[in-house]
Amino acid sequence: MAPSSSPPHGIEVARTRDEVRAFRLKLSREGQTLGLVPTMGALHEGHLSLIRLAAREADVVAASLFVNPTQFAAHEDFGSYPRRESEDIDMLAAAGCRLVYCPRLTEIYPSGDSTRVRVGALSEDLEGAIRPHFFEGVASVVTRLFAHLGPDLAVFGEKDYQQLLVIRTLTRDLGFPIRIIGGPTRREPDGLAMSSRNAYLGAAERKQAGALPAALEQACKRLADGEPINAVCEKAGSRLLAAGFSSVDYIEARHAETLSPLGTGSAPYGVPGRILAAARLGTTRLIDNLPFQRS
Repeated sequence: MAPSSSPPHGIEVARTRDEVRAFRLKLSREGQTLGLVPTMGALHEGHLSLIRLAAREADVVAASLFVNPTQFAAHEDFGSYPRRESEDIDMLAAAGCRLVYCPRLTEIYPSGDSTRVRVGALSEDLEGAIRPHFFEGVASVVTRLFAHLGPDLAVFGEKDYQQLLVIRTLTRDLGFPIRIIGGPTRREPDGLAMSSRNAYLGAAERKQAGALPAALEQACKRLADGEPINAVCEKAGSRLLAAGFSSVDYIEARHAETLSPLGTGSAPYGVPGRILAAARLGTTRLIDNLPFQRS
């Protein structure tokens, strides 16, 4: 069965694995490559930049719209996560996307489903320590999307940096012939990383939120200058609390390629690093990261 076309959107919309597989088979017969951008919807310019990046690397771009229940804990915002399918499809069409996969829950997790994908130690630290369910849910849904669509490449945002590394690891370990590309984080004028959850911020909180990227930028400069890692991270956390953040889950400087710790002293020369942070502003949890290197 071929994907259904939706004239008002000008993009093919598929809701079953059979439909996306038929689309993929047609591309293969035509010798065209497919790039995939998985999303949970509530799209913004950050997502659209990933679509444009995929379009530069592949002949045809597909995106998915699926709010994945397995990456949410019972107390998290699965029920309230913004859902605006029609608007999102219009945005994808305007960005040059040819297919959008909007699967029903049972297409991703069939009745009686009991299979999950877990990516070892990399999933247990940082975000994985705070949200132990999260990366298993992400790995499970991405594996299914890869199996359904069979893309040649997939693009994920560097804003979710640990997630990007988890997906690169599962792709390598499971032998998917898929190139994983990281898309640069898109930011608001005050530096705040674009995120669907930014919509949860009240007006006053939104003004405070720019303190997060500012604290990380300052921390990166201090790390590049050789100041002790522990002191730099502690200072960044204190700066966020002083700016009105209610709590800081973590601020860590790690090896950019493995997320292994860099120790407590000065960052080693010439080693690519990444500082990663998660903090809460009211009821909204924000994450961000930036690269650094001491030279």
